[in-house]
Amino acid sequence: MEFWQHLFGLTSSPSADTVTVPAVAPTPPPSPPPSGVAAMTAATAESQVRFSGHTLDKATKAKVTLENYYSNLIAQHLERKQRHDKLEESMKEEGLSEDQKCEKRQQHAQKETEFLRLKRSRLGVEDFEALKVIGRGAFGEVRLVQKKDTGHVYAMKILRKADMLEREQVAHVRAERDILVEADHQWVVKMFYSFQDPINLYLVMEFLPGGDMMTLLMKKDTLSEDCTQFYIGETALAIDSIHKLGFIHRDIKPDNLLLDARGHIKLSDFGLCTGLKKSHRTEFYKDLSQAKASDFTTYSNVPATNPMDSKRRAESWKKNRRALAYSTVGTPDYIAPEVFMQTGYSACCDWWSLGVIMYEMLIGYPPFCSENPQETYRKVMSWQKTLVFPAEVPISEQARDTIVRFCCEAEHRAGSQHGLDDIKNMPFFKDVDWAHIRERPAAIPVQVKSIDDTSNFDDFPDVDLKLPASPPVKEGEAGYKDWVFINYTYKRFEGLTQRGLVRPSGAAAHQLV
Repeated sequence: MEFWQHLFGLTSSPSADTVTVPAVAPTPPPSPPPSGVAAMTAATAESQVRFSGHTLDKATKAKVTLENYYSNLIAQHLERKQRHDKLEESMKEEGLSEDQKCEKRQQHAQKETEFLRLKRSRLGVEDFEALKVIGRGAFGEVRLVQKKDTGHVYAMKILRKADMLEREQVAHVRAERDILVEADHQWVVKMFYSFQDPINLYLVMEFLPGGDMMTLLMKKDTLSEDCTQFYIGETALAIDSIHKLGFIHRDIKPDNLLLDARGHIKLSDFGLCTGLKKSHRTEFYKDLSQAKASDFTTYSNVPATNPMDSKRRAESWKKNRRALAYSTVGTPDYIAPEVFMQTGYSACCDWWSLGVIMYEMLIGYPPFCSENPQETYRKVMSWQKTLVFPAEVPISEQARDTIVRFCCEAEHRAGSQHGLDDIKNMPFFKDVDWAHIRERPAAIPVQVKSIDDTSNFDDFPDVDLKLPASPPVKEGEAGYKDWVFINYTYKRFEGLTQRGLVRPSGAAAHQLV
């Protein structure tokens, strides 16, 4: 109790304006001892003030609410100034006349006014129509949705609050929301809105119809070295972009590498992201020396067997891959050994994961995959002995050396000294046009028929497509009881001001502007 009182400033400690009584002050004349009500008042004043848990909870919520309110005002002012500066810079580069500049400024001002108006309006699931379920995870699901007033198509990630609280995922949810707000560039999936109701959290993001790298690898088995060079190069650029923002992803794996309509990569799923500058704490990574297989997955374990050849390992990997993707935590196949050791790690743990993915692209399965996650963990921790290259799947010396440069001791790992420059200087990437890679055709073209084409995603026919209705807040309640999700709501400027025809509900081929 005293800790909370101190933390939120509820103690009766002297303030800076308190006047200290001099030590030589004259002694006042003695007064008669208090009696009756006066005695009770004096006793109360001398006793320490105690607050109930309910009072402390209310005070904490009020404090956080006020802090967020004013910090949001400052952030909104800075964002508006940045948009204005960006407009002025673009007009200067275009060499517009003064009349043209005035017209552009007026249009921008109208957008800003519209943004403020729309930002004050409440956004909820009733503003969207669900088209299809395209993903499912341990804490929720992802749906393809269409905004009713504009016809624009998005991917909506729905997370159950009760699961977030019960499984201590609040920090992960906050980390994902914050980085999606901050990371507004071509290598990260763009989030347009986030909001909540008493039951769920909602992230409304751009829909990338190309599917993910996991699905592509399961279709192709292995990739050529040219294709691998392309995808690893783009992923390296994506990883570097979030490192420059001060974040470590910590969950780089094929499931989280999404493909846009042209087949280029974007990073997603920042639920396990942590910051070099931001404090998003998580209890997920721990010492797994005593861990059980159930710590990683929800499917029944298969006893360890004799070593398998490459074909059997690839078949076993593909057989269990979907279950691993949909399980509570997933697989430790892509996680760097130093992350498990609780002795500290840096952003270069993401480069280890990139090496594991490169191995999987060329060989057909990750280097440490096993029949059960506990065995996989043991292999990761003894990688010096278990990182082997099967003779029956030949790859070039350059490719092998590149993987070894990624999957090695953290202090010697590619990317640990000079970041992306270490990767660019590796012989395997000598032909990569780093400056224009995203403008070039993708290594494997993506077949997309329309903006809401979901053919590159799994089907979930057993899921009720209807979006859950938002329960009304009871009269007299000053918001939601689970105030730990306070300040979760976000609306991106481009999302509220983008233009486009309003299409009939369920329109199949509306172009996302």
